[in-house]
Amino acid sequence: MQTNDLLKQISFIKEIDKLKYIQRKTKLFNSDRPKNDAEHSWHLAMMTLVLAEHSDKPIDILKVLKMVLIHDIVEIDAGDIFIYDAEKNHTNTEEELIAAKRIFGLLPTEQAEEFIAIWEEFEEGMTDEAKFAKAMDRFEPLLQNTSNNGGTWKEFNVSYQQVYDKKIAIKNGSAAIWNYAENLINESVDRGILTK
Repeated sequence: MQTNDLLKQISFIKEIDKLKYIQRKTKLFNSDRPKNDAEHSWHLAMMTLVLAEHSDKPIDILKVLKMVLIHDIVEIDAGDIFIYDAEKNHTNTEEELIAAKRIFGLLPTEQAEEFIAIWEEFEEGMTDEAKFAKAMDRFEPLLQNTSNNGGTWKEFNVSYQQVYDKKIAIKNGSAAIWNYAENLINESVDRGILTK
């Protein structure tokens, strides 16, 4: 029984290595190299550890870490949709749910069910943990684009209002981080790296 579980877990571990090949639109800080999903997930996990004290509500940090580490694993099958894509909705949860069931289904049943439940909780965004995890997910690319003189905002002609509308979700997890983020967005307009 235990040996079978170990084999399933190793199979899952090998499968999620594919996350390193999923390229995102946003570039690394002060760089022109696109980041991949694994780098993104790692960065969100570190941000969670460092910034957790700024959550508006008490949170289970381990649960938030699980969310930020697994939320994009579904992109192995479903692909990464650019948050500002005008043609395809960023919340392609039906495709992603199929992916979640396949990929997490490689794990032993109890673990698979836990990971799917955590992924669904993140997607629904209703719990304090999910709100903070989503705040991290929206905050990181904002920091990257401002470090890259507009980065993908300039590259894809993203407007101030588009950025504001997507980033305001940060406020649901942390008023302090949202205040910082909102100032960054406004400063980006002043710097000419984001068009109003």
